[in-house]
Amino acid sequence: MTDIVAELLGLLEIEQLEVDLFRGIGGGGETNVRIFGGHVIAQALAAAHKTVDNRMCHSLHAYFVRPGDPAIPVIYNVDRSRDGRSFTTRRVIAIQHGKQILNLSASFHQDEESWQHQHSMPDVPGPEGLKSRQQLRQENAHRVNEKHRADYLRPRPIDIREIEPQDHFEPRPMSDVNHLWFRMEGAKAASPQMHQCLLAYASDMNLLGSAMRPHGLSWFKRNVMTASLDHSMWFHGPVEFDKWHLYSMDSPFSGGARGFNRGAVYARDGRLIASVAQEGLVRPITR
Repeated sequence: MTDIVAELLGLLEIEQLEVDLFRGIGGGGETNVRIFGGHVIAQALAAAHKTVDNRMCHSLHAYFVRPGDPAIPVIYNVDRSRDGRSFTTRRVIAIQHGKQILNLSASFHQDEESWQHQHSMPDVPGPEGLKSRQQLRQENAHRVNEKHRADYLRPRPIDIREIEPQDHFEPRPMSDVNHLWFRMEGAKAASPQMHQCLLAYASDMNLLGSAMRPHGLSWFKRNVMTASLDHSMWFHGPVEFDKWHLYSMDSPFSGGARGFNRGAVYARDGRLIASVAQEGLVRPITR
């Protein structure tokens, strides 16, 4: 297991302070400017999981209230809303500097047999032969200001391979449909709960970018202000995030300085594992 994989797994192994009160490390992850949104969602889900026995999460709904400060820990307060015969409900409040930065509701369900159907996985190229995120960054490092180059090239724990990546330095308008493969191979020995938390973490990656693609927008051009506003996720089956999953995303609408994005996560064999929806701020920056 590499250091960066161990670091992310450690970030999601939150500490229990009291009954229903937990603490998560705030630093690390995808950015050092503010806490990555998927990081807080995953830690909040991990906190909820620690109060539930023998049931897996089937849905979560989160609102991002304030930016997270990566320099200090995050406190998670879990409310045991209901323990029913089939479903368990939890509400989690994430706190920094005495204020909410995120609130999340999660529902857990015992496994049951029933009718099944799903949409088919898109017919797209597999991950083999696609350039990894790290390879693309190495190729573009010369286009980054030297002051920020080390952080740009910093290894990240999740292997991402985009099928039609946008050129973030010279973006052009392109389809909002946005496919990528992702996995964290070092998570093989993790618990089923941790695999859910890892997928929740990764589900915030590239999703908001779907609303930017049709307009040729990019964070690197400094012409747009973005932030995740809310995030919903439904788990349809067991997650094995050490294996390749296809994340198929699109953005049916943007307007009013907001972009709406959807995602479907498929296992390599075509099973629909999770569905995602998110609205994000996409605000023009006027100089």
